Amino acid sequence: MRLYAGIDIGSCTTKAVVIDQEGNMVGSHVRRSGINYQEAAREALDIAFGGRGWDGIAIISTGYGRHSIDFVSEAKTEIACHARGGFAHVPQAMTLVDIGGQDSKVIKLDDQGHRIDFKMNRKCAAGTGTFIEEIAAKLDLPLDLLDGMARKAQKRVKIGSYCTVFASTEILALIRAGVSPEELVRGMFESVVDRVMEMVPIADLVLLCGGVVQYNPIVADIFKARISGEVIVPPHPQLTGAYGAALFARELVG
Repeated sequence: MRLYAGIDIGSCTTKAVVIDQEGNMVGSHVRRSGINYQEAAREALDIAFGGRGWDGIAIISTGYGRHSIDFVSEAKTEIACHARGGFAHVPQAMTLVDIGGQDSKVIKLDDQGHRIDFKMNRKCAAGTGTFIEEIAAKLDLPLDLLDGMARKAQKRVKIGSYCTVFASTEILALIRAGVSPEELVRGMFESVVDRVMEMVPIADLVLLCGGVVQYNPIVADIFKARISGEVIVPPHPQLTGAYGAALFARELVG
């Protein structure tokens, strides 16, 4: 069986995906990127390949650390790989939204999968996974409880600050005002969606990707309540970029 791989080395996590000739995902792994991208990539690929050797396999790297490893066939931007992976899931004109650890991307594709526009938020952590982690730490709440807590909120509390530091100060004021932890967490997720929707108008079919969406499905629910178009979450939203990279690897071999 011929196999191909994509490795998405993000600033926070490294994702590896292995596909077969038909594009079926036959293996994957996600781990923290840490400070050694080469080591993280090798470990992720070893696990994704399930102990099979991967010497000679076509591998495409993408993401923040795509140029930091020396054993891949080629490197491609995360914009290209997310677009490729997203369009493979939903072959329609769409707006792809990827909420990652350090940045958020909004990519508009036509009905042939060609990129017609994109925006990326890199000004600060607002609207990203890092924002969520920092606010959770400020509230002393485990990350795996956030989604459930947000669903129990009785009302929306607006967190308007663009900067994580200012947002933390804003949250302290809300705590003093007696706002419940559930409402604060819900407000945090609403703020993430606010920051994304301020980047570019979103009204058509939306494909949501990234680890924030995978581990916090309420983000998709908030998008669905905010826009008129359809909102789709692929089966493995955090792996969209790595999957697109693997598809490019298959095309590279021909």
